[in-house]
Amino acid sequence: MGKITGFLEIDRVERDYLPVEERLKNYHEFVVPLGDQGVRDQAARCMDCGIPFCHSGCPVNNQIPDWNDLVYKGDWLKALKNLHSTNNFPEFTGRICPAPCEASCTLNIPDTPVNIKSIECAIVDKGWEEGWITPHINPNKTGKSVAVVGSGPAGMACAQQLARAGHDVHLYEKNQKIGGLMRYGIPDFKMDKYHIDRRAEQMTAEGVTIHTGVHIGEDITLDELQEKYDAVALAGGAEKPRDLPIPGRELDGVHFAMEFLPQQNRRVSDEPLANVPQITATDKHVVVIGGGDTGSDCIGTSNRQGAASVTQIEIMPMPPEKEDKALVWPNWPLKLRTSSSHEEGVERDFAVASVSFEGKDGKVTGLNCARADARFQPIPGTEFTLKADLVLLAMGFLGPVQEGMIRDAGLALDKRGNVLADTVQYKTSKEKLFSCGDMRRGQSLVVWAIREGRQCARSIDQWLMGATTLPR
Repeated sequence: MGKITGFLEIDRVERDYLPVEERLKNYHEFVVPLGDQGVRDQAARCMDCGIPFCHSGCPVNNQIPDWNDLVYKGDWLKALKNLHSTNNFPEFTGRICPAPCEASCTLNIPDTPVNIKSIECAIVDKGWEEGWITPHINPNKTGKSVAVVGSGPAGMACAQQLARAGHDVHLYEKNQKIGGLMRYGIPDFKMDKYHIDRRAEQMTAEGVTIHTGVHIGEDITLDELQEKYDAVALAGGAEKPRDLPIPGRELDGVHFAMEFLPQQNRRVSDEPLANVPQITATDKHVVVIGGGDTGSDCIGTSNRQGAASVTQIEIMPMPPEKEDKALVWPNWPLKLRTSSSHEEGVERDFAVASVSFEGKDGKVTGLNCARADARFQPIPGTEFTLKADLVLLAMGFLGPVQEGMIRDAGLALDKRGNVLADTVQYKTSKEKLFSCGDMRRGQSLVVWAIREGRQCARSIDQWLMGATTLPR
């Protein structure tokens, strides 16, 4: 490595945030970059550890020690080329990936992992600033055509890789803009959507034809796609939310998180809202049910909308503040995680079972709760009520929506209700149909979606051409 003693001489430094009172005034990103020298210093901390455990934590197989070394030496362009060799969209992962690579870092044993996520983000941001990121156009066309259904990170990665292999690629999205839940579910304060727009322009220049506002299964059948194209990749999301069937669920003011978050994202981008009731947290007592990232996004959005109060409850017990490294490292640990949205204002409670909603004149006014036992059942005598004018259900997703395209096509499903396909060929039970991303694996991370999109593209290219040069 460039600086053998860097990890001994330089402390880990996190990217800073703008003050809470300032960032709550808008929906812009608020992370303060470290600057070139700060990033080089952090890259210098990467150890010559012999076995780079960070590789085992990174689903897209980023060559992390290599581009850390290149950044330390000031060779940003070569670092960018290395980064892009495994990851089509590092600006996405550099902003919204939870960085399992850092959990696997050898320096995480003493709780000081290399700041991998910040370095990755800095490399690609510099690439855009310097004009180094340009379309990769393959002049040799294969004459084969592929349709990709779903334009989240899996669909985008799959489409881009196939276009670079020389195929005629058509990307279909039911919404008015591409990006899937990355665009409509991830708040703009975590990732401004111009990052997606820039990649869409690059992909279009590379030969991807983007069709928005086209719902496959309604506007066009899957059979029609199969007849028109040589292969079809199903890369939709896991959009079926987990419901909470308790008394009072029908009251006005109880909504899924993915009814609430996309509305605000559309407001930010001046995109017309669908003809549905407007959901806002302004001056309301908000209760978020679910302790994951989606719940955290609901908190940050509610505070920016001017909620009177925000409370987040989780049925699981409170995890430990620190993991037992000897037990779990280098795997992803279960521990208490406090996001930037939590720091902006929220009351958090754990081991809470939701018993019933109460309301007045058809509108929710409160959530009746109780302490949860080890089987997640209410403990008698521990009941309490939370005041609630708006309740947001953020308890995860059960898999892809089966009604429509998947059911009409008669695709085989796995035990969890996802489209059945392996991780070698990504073939479904139907000829010419492949599947990747959340539609295949269930709710997961953006980094897993990119990995599966790339690997699915490789499988399709090999199936169409008999051989492939696309990386796995």
